[in-house]
Amino acid sequence: MSGDIRHLTDADFQEAIQGDTPILVDFWAAWCAPCRMIAPVLEELAGEYDGRARVGKVDVDEHGATAQQYGIQSIPTLILFKNGEVADKVVGVAPKEALSRLLDKHL
Repeated sequence: MSGDIRHLTDADFQEAIQGDTPILVDFWAAWCAPCRMIAPVLEELAGEYDGRARVGKVDVDEHGATAQQYGIQSIPTLILFKNGEVADKVVGVAPKEALSRLLDKHL
């Protein structure tokens, strides 16, 4: 299980969400306790879905333009992008099983 989580920036975000392979993007911040709670779950999913789906993270404090573009008001917010388009969205901490179902639905 070697799936890596890609840290995305305002500069490379649009390029990163393109392609056939879905990418689950975590909009988070270092000071956010729920964001830290969900981080290990995202690590596990990145490994389990390696080759089928990708996982990315956007630090909303450092890359606010992207967060603003997608209307992020609460963190963590997880958005699943497929072919550059928003395919699904989860606001708040979700259990691993729910995130697995979300990914499976779009594979």
